Amino acid sequence: MNRRILVTSTDLMMVQFLLPHIRNLSENGYEVEIACSEVGGRMKEVRDKIEDCVKEIHLVKLHRSPVALDNFKGFYQMKTIINDGKYDIIWTNEPVMGVVTRLAAKRARKDGTKVLYMVHGFHFYTGAPKINWMIYYPIEKMMASKADIICTVNREDYARAKGFQVKDVKYIHGIGINTSRLTLGEKKNDIRAELGLEKDDFIVLSIGELNENKNQRVIIQAIAMLRDSKIHYVLCGKGNQLENLKKLVAEKQLNQNIHFLGYRKDVVDICSQADVYVMPSKREGLPVASLEAMYCGLPLVTSNIRGLTDVMENGVSGYMYDPEDVQGFGEGIRKLKEYPEMRKHMGEHNREAVRSYCIEETKKEVLKLINGL
Repeated sequence: MNRRILVTSTDLMMVQFLLPHIRNLSENGYEVEIACSEVGGRMKEVRDKIEDCVKEIHLVKLHRSPVALDNFKGFYQMKTIINDGKYDIIWTNEPVMGVVTRLAAKRARKDGTKVLYMVHGFHFYTGAPKINWMIYYPIEKMMASKADIICTVNREDYARAKGFQVKDVKYIHGIGINTSRLTLGEKKNDIRAELGLEKDDFIVLSIGELNENKNQRVIIQAIAMLRDSKIHYVLCGKGNQLENLKKLVAEKQLNQNIHFLGYRKDVVDICSQADVYVMPSKREGLPVASLEAMYCGLPLVTSNIRGLTDVMENGVSGYMYDPEDVQGFGEGIRKLKEYPEMRKHMGEHNREAVRSYCIEETKKEVLKLINGL
């Protein structure tokens, strides 16, 4: 008889990261059900992509905010799903979903169900705001014993989870970058032609939401400091800091050198034509965008924070600086512009270093982890 597993997450987490693992579990003999909260309006996409390989798809009423009153309704829905499902294994993800699922699985664990809680980045971390430590740390510490295994995707979280009262703590190389979408097609969009750039212009690239955490303003300030008209910063993504960033660009008189492209589907084309990838984030769990840039053969200039220190080697993969070190980021970009051979060697190193983070490898890691429960 096939082992029954329930996987719980938000619809966004499911679409962005978990779908390949759901299919892999099904192909390896598991009877899979999923329970999702819809926070991103993507449940139809979830159903379309995996309804052929899961027995049932449950919808639970949960919010990302831990204080939303509707979460009580979601808890009772989850409790009913788990008690009726008689699962052998439950794999849960994300803070609110993780707490609700583990609480709802109390009776099931007494009956032999094993619970895996996968952490994609604790909200408390070195340098985190005090409020994060006051809210999330005690909750995660208290809830640790409600799982059989906590699995982390970076070393800082692993070390912290080892101090909790849980039977076992595991580390894996994330849940995989989707390399199939990072393969160049026959027709490549020429980003230099689109932006009117010269062949010898130097493209600095970042991909991701334009928000306070991603910290793109530091790169704008670094480029202003360099005063090099050949350096162009290309930002792919949308977010609530767009207008503030545009205002900073105008103040620094960099309108000809900073390019806001919005959401793009041709990021692999853009990566293939960029010279360096930057990620000055204040917080990351595991930096998927940087891993994808490494797969595309780019050297990196990043902040020296949790997650990035797992995948980066300073001076080998690129350069790392404190998130607010404008001068440091500028120096890293300048060195990579001035020494193309070094840039090439770093990019080649990154292509090899990223292999263990690719989806085909992480599918094996996750399957082994679940098989061991």
